[in-house]
Amino acid sequence: MPKNSFQRLREALEQTFPERHLYIRNGDDTHGYILTTGKQFGFAVLATIGLTWLAMSTGAVFFMAISGGNGAEKQIMMARAQSERLVADRQARLDVLMKQSEASSGSLEQLAQTVEKRHGALVHILQDFKGVPGAAPALAPARLDESLPPVERIYAVRAEQERMVSKAETFAKSRAERLRLAFRLAGLNPQGYAGSSSSALLETRDAKELATFLDVDQGFAERIRNAALNLSDMRGLEKSSRTLPFARPTVNTRMTSGFGVRFDPFTRRPKTHAGLDFAGPFLTPIHATAPGIVSFSGVRNGYGNCVEIDHGNGFKTRYAHMQSFAVRAGQRVGVGQRVGAMGSTGRSTGVHLHYEVWLNGRPQNPARFVKAGDYVQQN
Repeated sequence: MPKNSFQRLREALEQTFPERHLYIRNGDDTHGYILTTGKQFGFAVLATIGLTWLAMSTGAVFFMAISGGNGAEKQIMMARAQSERLVADRQARLDVLMKQSEASSGSLEQLAQTVEKRHGALVHILQDFKGVPGAAPALAPARLDESLPPVERIYAVRAEQERMVSKAETFAKSRAERLRLAFRLAGLNPQGYAGSSSSALLETRDAKELATFLDVDQGFAERIRNAALNLSDMRGLEKSSRTLPFARPTVNTRMTSGFGVRFDPFTRRPKTHAGLDFAGPFLTPIHATAPGIVSFSGVRNGYGNCVEIDHGNGFKTRYAHMQSFAVRAGQRVGVGQRVGAMGSTGRSTGVHLHYEVWLNGRPQNPARFVKAGDYVQQN
Protein backbone atom coordinates (compact mmCIF):
# COMPACT_ATOMS: atom_id res chain seq x y z
CA MET A 1 0.00 0.00 0.00
CA PRO A 2 2.70 2.51 0.81
CA LYS A 3 4.54 1.44 -2.29
CA ASN A 4 1.52 2.11 -4.39
CA SER A 5 1.18 5.57 -2.81
CA PHE A 6 4.82 6.30 -3.46
CA GLN A 7 4.45 5.03 -7.03
CA ARG A 8 1.40 7.21 -7.61
CA LEU A 9 3.26 10.22 -6.18
CA ARG A 10 6.15 9.51 -8.48
CA GLU A 11 3.89 9.20 -11.45
CA ALA A 12 2.20 12.49 -10.51
CA LEU A 13 5.57 14.20 -10.22
CA GLU A 14 6.67 12.74 -13.59
CA GLN A 15 3.50 14.06 -15.16
CA THR A 16 3.95 17.46 -13.51
CA PHE A 17 7.68 17.61 -14.10
CA PRO A 18 8.36 15.41 -17.14
CA GLU A 19 11.98 14.90 -18.07
CA ARG A 20 13.20 17.76 -20.29
CA HIS A 21 16.28 18.24 -22.40
CA LEU A 22 17.92 21.63 -22.61
CA TYR A 23 20.38 22.39 -25.40
CA ILE A 24 22.56 25.43 -25.37
CA ARG A 25 24.48 26.30 -28.52
CA ASN A 26 27.50 28.52 -28.37
CA GLY A 27 28.91 28.98 -31.87
CA ASP A 28 29.74 25.51 -33.17
CA ASP A 29 29.54 23.97 -29.70
CA THR A 30 26.30 22.56 -28.43
CA HIS A 31 25.79 21.46 -24.87
CA GLY A 32 22.91 19.42 -23.68
CA TYR A 33 21.43 19.33 -20.20
CA ILE A 34 18.87 16.89 -18.86
CA LEU A 35 16.35 18.23 -16.39
CA THR A 36 15.09 15.22 -14.58
CA THR A 37 11.90 15.10 -12.58
CA GLY A 38 13.88 15.24 -9.35
CA LYS A 39 15.87 18.32 -10.39
CA GLN A 40 12.73 20.13 -11.50
CA PHE A 41 11.01 19.21 -8.26
CA GLY A 42 14.01 20.51 -6.30
CA PHE A 43 13.98 23.78 -8.23
CA ALA A 44 10.25 24.05 -7.59
CA VAL A 45 10.76 23.52 -3.89
CA LEU A 46 13.48 26.15 -3.79
CA ALA A 47 11.34 28.56 -5.74
CA THR A 48 8.43 27.98 -3.39
CA ILE A 49 10.66 28.60 -0.40
CA GLY A 50 11.99 31.78 -2.00
CA LEU A 51 8.51 33.07 -2.82
CA THR A 52 7.35 32.29 0.70
CA TRP A 53 10.31 34.17 2.21
CA LEU A 54 9.68 37.08 -0.15
CA ALA A 55 6.02 37.22 0.81
CA MET A 56 6.83 37.11 4.52
CA SER A 57 9.52 39.77 4.18
CA THR A 58 7.17 42.03 2.24
CA GLY A 59 4.49 41.60 4.88
CA ALA A 60 6.93 42.35 7.65
CA VAL A 61 8.18 45.47 5.89
CA PHE A 62 4.62 46.63 5.32
CA PHE A 63 3.75 46.01 8.97
CA MET A 64 6.81 47.89 10.16
CA ALA A 65 5.95 50.75 7.81
CA ILE A 66 2.51 51.01 9.40
CA SER A 67 3.95 50.77 12.90
CA GLY A 68 6.68 53.26 11.98
CA GLY A 69 4.07 55.83 11.01
CA ASN A 70 2.62 55.74 14.50
CA GLY A 71 6.13 56.11 15.99
CA ALA A 72 6.85 59.12 13.79
CA GLU A 73 3.73 60.79 15.09
CA LYS A 74 4.88 60.09 18.63
CA GLN A 75 8.31 61.54 17.82
CA ILE A 76 6.70 64.61 16.33
CA MET A 77 4.59 65.04 19.44
CA MET A 78 7.64 64.61 21.67
CA ALA A 79 9.60 67.14 19.62
CA ARG A 80 6.71 69.59 19.80
CA ALA A 81 6.46 69.16 23.58
CA GLN A 82 10.21 69.69 23.94
CA SER A 83 10.01 72.82 21.81
CA GLU A 84 7.19 74.15 23.94
CA ARG A 85 9.24 73.49 27.06
CA LEU A 86 12.21 75.37 25.56
CA VAL A 87 9.99 78.31 24.66
CA ALA A 88 8.52 78.35 28.17
CA ASP A 89 12.00 78.17 29.72
CA ARG A 90 13.27 81.05 27.58
CA GLN A 91 10.24 83.12 28.48
CA ALA A 92 10.82 82.44 32.15
CA ARG A 93 14.47 83.49 31.80
CA LEU A 94 13.41 86.63 29.96
CA ASP A 95 11.00 87.48 32.77
CA VAL A 96 13.79 87.00 35.33
CA LEU A 97 16.14 89.21 33.30
CA MET A 98 13.47 91.90 33.03
CA LYS A 99 12.94 91.82 36.79
CA GLN A 100 16.69 91.94 37.38
CA SER A 101 16.95 94.86 34.97
CA GLU A 102 14.22 96.72 36.84
CA ALA A 103 15.91 95.93 40.17
CA SER A 104 19.25 96.99 38.75
CA SER A 105 17.78 100.27 37.55
CA GLY A 106 16.42 100.84 41.04
CA SER A 107 19.79 99.99 42.59
CA LEU A 108 21.61 102.35 40.23
CA GLU A 109 19.15 105.10 41.06
CA GLN A 110 19.76 104.54 44.76
CA LEU A 111 23.51 104.45 44.16
CA ALA A 112 23.34 107.75 42.28
CA GLN A 113 21.41 109.33 45.16
CA THR A 114 23.95 107.98 47.65
CA VAL A 115 26.79 109.46 45.63
CA GLU A 116 25.05 112.86 45.55
CA LYS A 117 24.44 112.84 49.31
CA ARG A 118 28.02 111.81 50.03
CA HIS A 119 29.22 114.60 47.77
CA GLY A 120 27.36 117.10 49.92
CA ALA A 121 28.94 115.64 53.06
CA LEU A 122 32.39 115.87 51.50
CA VAL A 123 31.79 119.51 50.57
CA HIS A 124 31.07 120.23 54.27
CA ILE A 125 34.32 118.70 55.48
CA LEU A 126 36.59 119.83 52.63
CA GLN A 127 35.52 123.46 53.04
CA ASP A 128 37.00 123.36 56.55
CA PHE A 129 40.39 122.40 55.08
CA LYS A 130 40.68 125.65 53.10
CA GLY A 131 43.75 127.59 54.13
CA VAL A 132 45.38 124.65 55.91
CA PRO A 133 49.01 124.34 54.78
CA GLY A 134 49.49 121.38 52.45
CA ALA A 135 45.77 120.52 52.35
CA ALA A 136 45.13 121.57 48.73
CA PRO A 137 47.63 119.19 47.06
CA ALA A 138 47.01 116.39 49.56
CA LEU A 139 43.24 116.44 49.07
CA ALA A 140 43.17 117.10 45.33
CA PRO A 141 40.63 114.78 43.66
CA ALA A 142 41.86 112.19 41.20
CA ARG A 143 40.95 112.50 37.53
CA LEU A 144 38.28 110.01 36.45
CA ASP A 145 38.51 108.01 33.25
CA GLU A 146 36.06 109.65 30.83
CA SER A 147 35.98 106.52 28.66
CA LEU A 148 34.26 104.44 31.33
CA PRO A 149 30.59 103.52 30.83
CA PRO A 150 28.11 105.59 32.91
CA VAL A 151 27.48 102.81 35.42
CA GLU A 152 31.20 102.22 35.99
CA ARG A 153 31.75 105.96 36.34
CA ILE A 154 29.17 106.10 39.13
CA TYR A 155 31.03 103.35 40.96
CA ALA A 156 34.33 105.14 40.25
CA VAL A 157 32.95 108.37 41.75
CA ARG A 158 31.84 106.49 44.86
CA ALA A 159 35.28 104.90 45.19
CA GLU A 160 36.86 108.34 44.79
CA GLN A 161 34.61 109.68 47.56
CA GLU A 162 35.78 106.86 49.83
CA ARG A 163 39.35 107.75 48.97
CA MET A 164 38.77 111.46 49.58
CA VAL A 165 37.26 111.03 53.04
CA SER A 166 40.08 108.63 53.92
CA LYS A 167 42.65 111.18 52.76
CA ALA A 168 40.92 113.96 54.69
CA GLU A 169 40.82 111.82 57.82
CA THR A 170 44.46 110.75 57.42
CA PHE A 171 45.72 114.24 56.56
CA ALA A 172 43.99 115.91 59.51
CA LYS A 173 45.08 113.19 61.92
CA SER A 174 48.67 113.20 60.68
CA ARG A 175 48.91 116.99 60.73
CA ALA A 176 47.39 117.16 64.22
CA GLU A 177 49.81 114.53 65.52
CA ARG A 178 52.80 116.35 64.07
CA LEU A 179 51.66 119.61 65.65
CA ARG A 180 51.20 117.84 68.99
CA LEU A 181 54.77 116.59 68.68
CA ALA A 182 55.95 120.14 67.98
CA PHE A 183 54.26 121.33 71.17
CA ARG A 184 55.87 118.52 73.13
CA LEU A 185 59.24 119.50 71.69
CA ALA A 186 58.64 122.97 73.13
CA GLY A 187 57.83 121.41 76.51
CA LEU A 188 54.13 122.27 76.25
CA ASN A 189 51.04 120.15 76.77
CA PRO A 190 49.28 120.11 73.35
CA GLN A 191 45.93 119.30 74.97
CA GLY A 192 45.80 122.79 76.42
CA TYR A 193 46.28 124.38 73.00
CA ALA A 194 44.03 122.23 70.80
CA GLY A 195 41.02 124.52 71.25
CA SER A 196 37.55 123.69 69.97
CA SER A 197 35.65 124.05 66.73
CA SER A 198 32.19 125.42 66.08
CA SER A 199 31.73 123.30 62.98
CA ALA A 200 28.17 122.12 62.34
CA LEU A 201 29.57 118.63 61.83
CA LEU A 202 30.65 118.53 65.49
CA GLU A 203 27.46 119.93 66.95
CA THR A 204 25.89 116.49 66.69
CA ARG A 205 26.86 114.11 69.48
CA ASP A 206 27.32 110.86 67.63
CA ALA A 207 27.61 109.36 64.16
CA LYS A 208 23.92 108.43 64.05
CA GLU A 209 22.83 112.03 64.53
CA LEU A 210 25.45 113.21 62.04
CA ALA A 211 24.21 110.65 59.51
CA THR A 212 20.73 112.12 59.88
CA PHE A 213 22.11 115.65 59.57
CA LEU A 214 24.06 114.86 56.39
CA ASP A 215 21.53 112.30 55.08
CA VAL A 216 24.23 109.67 54.50
CA ASP A 217 24.89 106.17 55.81
CA GLN A 218 26.18 105.90 59.37
CA GLY A 219 29.56 104.41 58.41
CA PHE A 220 30.37 107.30 56.08
CA ALA A 221 29.13 109.77 58.70
CA GLU A 222 31.46 108.21 61.29
CA ARG A 223 34.45 108.75 59.03
CA ILE A 224 33.37 112.32 58.29
CA ARG A 225 33.09 112.94 62.04
CA ASN A 226 36.55 111.48 62.71
CA ALA A 227 38.01 113.74 60.04
CA ALA A 228 36.18 116.74 61.53
CA LEU A 229 37.44 115.96 65.05
CA ASN A 230 41.04 115.65 63.86
CA LEU A 231 40.59 118.80 61.79
CA SER A 232 39.27 120.64 64.84
CA ASP A 233 42.31 119.61 66.89
CA MET A 234 44.61 120.48 64.03
CA ARG A 235 43.07 123.93 63.55
CA GLY A 236 43.30 124.66 67.28
CA LEU A 237 46.95 123.64 67.35
CA GLU A 238 47.67 125.58 64.14
CA LYS A 239 46.04 128.67 65.59
CA SER A 240 47.92 128.35 68.87
CA SER A 241 51.22 127.70 67.12
CA ARG A 242 50.91 131.03 65.32
CA THR A 243 50.71 132.86 68.67
CA LEU A 244 53.71 131.09 70.25
CA PRO A 245 57.40 132.08 69.83
CA PHE A 246 58.19 129.31 67.35
CA ALA A 247 59.99 131.49 64.78
CA ARG A 248 63.74 132.15 64.72
CA PRO A 249 64.84 135.59 65.99
CA THR A 250 67.64 135.84 63.40
CA VAL A 251 68.62 134.14 60.17
CA ASN A 252 72.01 133.14 58.82
CA THR A 253 73.51 133.20 62.30
CA ARG A 254 75.04 130.59 64.57
CA MET A 255 74.21 129.69 68.16
CA THR A 256 77.20 130.28 70.40
CA SER A 257 75.80 129.62 73.86
CA GLY A 258 72.90 127.51 75.08
CA PHE A 259 70.39 127.60 77.91
CA GLY A 260 71.40 126.50 81.39
CA VAL A 261 74.42 126.66 83.64
CA ARG A 262 77.66 127.83 82.01
CA PHE A 263 80.89 129.58 82.94
CA ASP A 264 80.34 133.33 83.02
CA PRO A 265 82.67 134.94 80.43
CA PHE A 266 83.52 137.74 82.89
CA THR A 267 83.80 135.97 86.27
CA ARG A 268 84.73 132.50 84.93
CA ARG A 269 82.36 131.01 87.47
CA PRO A 270 79.31 128.77 86.89
CA LYS A 271 76.20 130.84 86.31
CA THR A 272 72.74 130.22 84.91
CA HIS A 273 72.32 131.43 81.36
CA ALA A 274 68.59 132.11 80.82
CA GLY A 275 68.60 132.22 77.03
CA LEU A 276 70.39 131.53 73.75
CA ASP A 277 73.18 133.55 72.18
CA PHE A 278 73.31 133.99 68.39
CA ALA A 279 76.45 135.45 66.80
CA GLY A 280 76.35 137.33 63.53
CA PRO A 281 77.56 140.39 61.65
CA PHE A 282 77.07 143.83 63.12
CA LEU A 283 73.54 145.22 62.57
CA THR A 284 72.11 141.81 61.62
CA PRO A 285 68.28 142.22 61.69
CA ILE A 286 66.41 140.81 64.68
CA HIS A 287 62.80 139.68 64.28
CA ALA A 288 59.85 139.06 66.58
CA THR A 289 59.34 135.32 67.05
CA ALA A 290 55.57 135.63 67.56
CA PRO A 291 52.88 138.30 67.33
CA GLY A 292 52.35 140.47 70.41
CA ILE A 293 52.69 143.88 72.01
CA VAL A 294 56.03 145.49 72.85
CA SER A 295 56.05 145.76 76.64
CA PHE A 296 59.54 147.31 76.93
CA SER A 297 61.99 149.02 74.61
CA GLY A 298 65.08 150.55 76.21
CA VAL A 299 68.13 149.82 78.31
CA ARG A 300 68.19 147.17 81.04
CA ASN A 301 71.01 146.54 83.44
CA GLY A 302 73.30 143.87 81.99
CA TYR A 303 71.17 143.47 78.84
CA GLY A 304 72.04 146.76 77.22
CA ASN A 305 69.57 147.84 74.56
CA CYS A 306 66.67 145.47 75.03
CA VAL A 307 63.19 144.80 73.62
CA GLU A 308 60.57 142.72 75.41
CA ILE A 309 57.35 141.50 73.75
CA ASP A 310 54.25 140.18 75.51
CA HIS A 311 52.61 137.44 73.37
CA GLY A 312 49.71 136.67 75.71
CA ASN A 313 48.84 133.43 77.48
CA GLY A 314 51.80 134.01 79.83
CA PHE A 315 54.46 134.11 77.06
CA LYS A 316 57.13 136.82 76.81
CA THR A 317 60.30 137.08 74.75
CA ARG A 318 63.40 139.24 75.32
CA TYR A 319 65.96 140.46 72.76
CA ALA A 320 69.13 141.92 74.31
CA HIS A 321 72.51 143.57 73.47
CA MET A 322 71.00 145.21 70.39
CA GLN A 323 72.65 148.09 68.63
CA SER A 324 69.42 149.83 67.67
CA PHE A 325 65.65 149.68 68.12
CA ALA A 326 62.99 149.38 65.44
CA VAL A 327 59.93 149.35 67.74
CA ARG A 328 58.65 151.24 70.74
CA ALA A 329 56.73 150.24 73.86
CA GLY A 330 53.02 149.68 73.31
CA GLN A 331 53.45 148.88 69.64
CA ARG A 332 51.76 145.78 68.23
CA VAL A 333 54.09 143.62 66.17
CA GLY A 334 53.62 140.58 63.97
CA VAL A 335 55.68 137.44 63.68
CA GLY A 336 58.85 138.07 61.70
CA GLN A 337 58.64 141.85 62.11
CA ARG A 338 62.01 143.62 62.60
CA VAL A 339 62.45 144.84 66.17
CA GLY A 340 66.08 145.97 66.06
CA ALA A 341 69.64 145.21 64.93
CA MET A 342 72.40 143.09 66.43
CA GLY A 343 75.11 144.84 68.44
CA SER A 344 77.22 144.44 71.60
CA THR A 345 75.64 146.72 74.18
CA GLY A 346 75.43 145.98 77.89
CA ARG A 347 77.32 143.10 79.47
CA SER A 348 78.60 141.64 76.20
CA THR A 349 81.88 140.26 74.88
CA GLY A 350 81.06 140.73 71.20
CA VAL A 351 78.36 141.29 68.58
CA HIS A 352 75.53 138.88 69.30
CA LEU A 353 71.87 138.53 70.24
CA HIS A 354 70.84 137.25 73.64
CA TYR A 355 67.34 135.72 73.23
CA GLU A 356 65.04 134.59 76.07
CA VAL A 357 61.58 132.96 76.26
CA TRP A 358 59.49 133.30 79.43
CA LEU A 359 56.29 131.49 80.43
CA ASN A 360 54.32 132.68 83.46
CA GLY A 361 57.37 134.47 84.87
CA ARG A 362 59.79 131.56 84.45
CA PRO A 363 62.51 131.30 81.81
CA GLN A 364 62.18 128.49 79.28
CA ASN A 365 64.76 126.88 77.05
CA PRO A 366 64.44 128.85 73.78
CA ALA A 367 66.17 126.04 71.86
CA ARG A 368 63.11 123.85 72.36
CA PHE A 369 60.86 126.52 70.85
CA VAL A 370 63.22 127.07 67.94
CA LYS A 371 63.31 123.32 67.27
CA ALA A 372 59.53 123.11 67.52
CA GLY A 373 59.18 126.05 65.13
CA ASP A 374 61.52 124.43 62.62
CA TYR A 375 59.44 121.26 62.84
CA VAL A 376 56.21 123.21 62.25
CA GLN A 377 57.74 125.02 59.29
CA GLN A 378 58.80 121.71 57.74
CA ASN A 379 55.15 120.65 57.75
